[in-house]
Amino acid sequence: MATPVSSLSVSGLARALVQQNVLTQIEMETMASQAKTTGIAFVEQFLMGRKMTATELGLFAAEKFGVPLFDLAAIDPNALAKEYFDVKQANAQRILPLHIRGKRLFVAVSDPTNLKALDEIRFKTNLQVEPVLVEDDKLAQVLRYRTEESDTTVKEMTADLATAEADLANLESLGLAVAASEETNAEVENSPVVRYLQKILLDAIQVGASDIHFEPYEKFFRIRYRLDGVLQEVAQPPMNLREPIATRIKVISRLDISEKRIPQDGRMKLVLTNNKAIDFRVSSLPTLHGEKIVMRILDSSSANLNIDVLGYEPEQKAALLHAINRPYGMVLVTGPTGSGKTVSLYTCMNLLNQPDINISTVEDPAEIQLPGINQVNVNEKAGLTFSTALRSFLRQDPDIVMVGEIRDLETADIAVKAAQTGHLVLSTLHTNDAPTTLTRLANMGIPAFNIASSVILITAQRLGRRLCPQCKQPVNLPKDILLAAGFKESDLDGSWRPYGPVGCAHCKKTGYKGRIGVYEVMPVSDALREIIMNHGTALDIAAQAQREGINNLRQSGLVKVKAGITSLEEIEAITNE
Repeated sequence: MATPVSSLSVSGLARALVQQNVLTQIEMETMASQAKTTGIAFVEQFLMGRKMTATELGLFAAEKFGVPLFDLAAIDPNALAKEYFDVKQANAQRILPLHIRGKRLFVAVSDPTNLKALDEIRFKTNLQVEPVLVEDDKLAQVLRYRTEESDTTVKEMTADLATAEADLANLESLGLAVAASEETNAEVENSPVVRYLQKILLDAIQVGASDIHFEPYEKFFRIRYRLDGVLQEVAQPPMNLREPIATRIKVISRLDISEKRIPQDGRMKLVLTNNKAIDFRVSSLPTLHGEKIVMRILDSSSANLNIDVLGYEPEQKAALLHAINRPYGMVLVTGPTGSGKTVSLYTCMNLLNQPDINISTVEDPAEIQLPGINQVNVNEKAGLTFSTALRSFLRQDPDIVMVGEIRDLETADIAVKAAQTGHLVLSTLHTNDAPTTLTRLANMGIPAFNIASSVILITAQRLGRRLCPQCKQPVNLPKDILLAAGFKESDLDGSWRPYGPVGCAHCKKTGYKGRIGVYEVMPVSDALREIIMNHGTALDIAAQAQREGINNLRQSGLVKVKAGITSLEEIEAITNE
């Protein structure tokens, strides 16, 4: 059913097409609703229906509204007002800044009544905006050209780092402008800020950081890397670089550089060689003293999808492999952000990825790319959510479906039904451990019978830091501390000693190098299904899991301590019991 026209802010051109009997009222409302859903302009949606050509529509608008039709092909795209070109706004609203004369900005539009777009660009530029009517097909052609030109992949970021360091030494004396407007963008593009930022990004990749934090405060500005799960400060650039660095990141991530009042999310790609490119997921957040920007490094090539190195104990690995080789059912991976859930899921899919298996995934976004797997990114603005993608998957004859995250009842309900109708479903939930995952599904509104009949295994996990193999040393811990941590009397037989961190050049004085997974792998047995059907609590489920010999997170972590892989302090920190 079409959205009521009153709620769609339909332009005067759309109404004129109805008045001239080119469209019926219902057709106009349907097209307007479709345009809003897909995030495109009404003109683009209208031309898809082929009731008019772009030239015919241009002549119609020129006659109807008394404005001349300009031939956009007569303008060199390279001579346009680039500093006022906003990729998102231009493509969504079919609007293109042409040139500026004094305080007037001339803007090409295929719908001269699109007042919302004109008002937005007037507000952003603080200029008087003069619309110029053009044919939509020619406008689309120029927009494609300008978009491709603006889609920076940061290839220049592989420049000589020695030059970057030399420029960095002179940054503070250069007195760079910090005005956060589009007028400063050209200055930023050609400043040492570019080389400094490329050094920060490349250094982060080289040391294996997972995230980069750019954090402005009242009296200082710092940059931190997240290494092995821990934030470490790596630089404090001069205060006057806060705005140029933020602007540069937003430009290459295709964010709105004039919008600083609300959070924004974007992506960028760093091309290192012809065969290697690294994606960054970028998030900006307004704070008291400027925009904090966090960049998540999505390096598919660095992901180790070998199940033998992830840290599963032999019985845990056997239970997981048995579950994912079942023809149908649901396997859930739980844990906080940054606990390695994505790598665990992709390790499973990598094992299952065979020519005779159809695997589809929907994620927000896809962090690891695997050939042979159909991967879909969520696009909520266009109406592509987890639930809508999941519905489409079920019409694509899938064998295995992976849902990046179950966030709501609708997604959970579809996933459960898919698991009950002959599909293997892999997904994640944000819960603290395996038992609470089952009660979380019940709290979301999934009937107990559906949970019991669909979920076949739950894995809760954490990532702990590995002790550096070159400098770790045995430590003497009192017996009461070991018992309080969870060890049993029978464990303290003197056949092993706990190790602790020391610090050396190999681990950069931290005492830790790399990370290891700590897991609670809980197959859903008949006894657990009975508890679920009787609406048992998470405590009831946990108690039954213990009776079945399933190690919880703390117990699994203590196995790693006993093996000398990590320290007791690290396990106590990540399991938090």
